[in-house]
This record gives sequence, C-alpha cells and structure tokens, in this order.
Amino acid sequence: MESFKQELYENGYFRQEELVFRDCDREQRVRVSALLSKMASFAGYDYDARGLTHEVLWAHREVFLLSRASIKIHDCPRAQDVLDITTWEAGPKAAHMGRNYEMKDRRGRLRASARTDWILVDPETRKILRPSAFTAKPLMTSDRPLDCPETRKIVLPKEGREALGTRTVRWSDLDGNGHLFSGNYGDVVWDALPEDLQPLVPKEFHINYSREAVLGDTLTLEGFRSEAGYFMEGLGPRGSCFTALCVF
Repeated sequence: MESFKQELYENGYFRQEELVFRDCDREQRVRVSALLSKMASFAGYDYDARGLTHEVLWAHREVFLLSRASIKIHDCPRAQDVLDITTWEAGPKAAHMGRNYEMKDRRGRLRASARTDWILVDPETRKILRPSAFTAKPLMTSDRPLDCPETRKIVLPKEGREALGTRTVRWSDLDGNGHLFSGNYGDVVWDALPEDLQPLVPKEFHINYSREAVLGDTLTLEGFRSEAGYFMEGLGPRGSCFTALCVF
C-alpha cells in the first residue's frame, strides 16, 4: 500500500493511504474489515511516532486493547481512492480510553468516520487498569466534533436467533499478540451474514470485543434480524467472543 504523506500533531496523527484491491470487496468497495484494520493500525502509528512502540509499552506493562468500535460510512470508499486518515485521542470514559478517526478523500469529503474505546491492560497478568494508571505519556482529550454514533453495548435477544454456522480461528487470523486480529472480525461477520445482506454497504457498523479468540478456537455464530439492523454474536469456548450490529 503506497503512502503519500504523514504528519504528527499534538493530539493526533495524519496519513494519506491508497485503497487497493485487497481492501475491497468484489464491487471494489472498501470492506468493513479493512476499515477496522486501518483503525487498529493508525492507533499504532500514532504511538509509534511518539516513540511508544509495542515493545516499549510491553516493557511498561501497559498496553491498550480494542474494546468497542462504531463506524459510520458516509460515502463508501472504493479501490484506488486516496484517503486522508486522521486519528486523535478522545479522552477517558470510565474504564475506557476513546480514540476517534476521520477518513476523507483528497477533495476533503468525509467518506467514513469512527469512534473506538480501548481498555488498558497489564499484558502479563491480563489485569484491566484504569486509564489514569497509564504512565507512558499524558492521555489527551478533545472536543473536536465527529459525525459518528457513539460506541454502544450490543446485546442480542436470547430468543429468535438463527444459526449461522461456525468459524475456526486459523493461523492467518492471528496478530502479533497471538489472537484473532480485530480487523479480521469484519470478514468473520460478513462471511456469516445472510446472502441478501452480504452485497449491501452498511450505513453503520458496531462491534464489541468481549474475549480473545486464539488459534484453534471454534466460534459458534448466531444472528438476529430486526428493524434496527442485523445483530450477530460469536460464542467461543470461554463464552461470548464478540457481538456486532450491521445497520443497512
């Protein structure tokens, strides 16, 4: 993927990137998994540019894990679009740390926006820490407006669900932490959606990451269709792994 320009500023990071075929579906429209992947990557780019690499944070025993995300697609990006992607910290929210994103084209038109919530974790003990315990740098906040719905807790009803099959976590699904990469959940969801929904472009996508899925885990996928959208849950051997909502 070709990069054209990048910039670090006080509370955020900017970079231009071109969408290529691997980011897109058969209609050459960006996949939700690609948007999720860019969000995870750009959070890392921001901290890397400040000298806070994965290795540095691990040594501090302070790493952030993605907990929730909400995406709004204003005008679906397509293959060969060049996006100006900006991310900035949005301040602590109880046990979470917020981070926002905007993806604009080179004419300045907003194509997608997102909000994410992250939890601070001791990577050795897996203990969840308060954002105030983060010592690597001051956490920033922002009142910059963002045209994107807030992250939300997603709960499926117990009755009326439909079985969507299973998905086993494979080697190629894993990230450097040894679990199913947060971006890959978008493809897990889309591969399991009912056929009439798979070709549609979502207006919004929401996801909660509840438990890690590791190599060999089999997720049992269940869905629920309502006027609010299509809900999905992935149930792993240790309980619910994720819940998601696709709004069309």
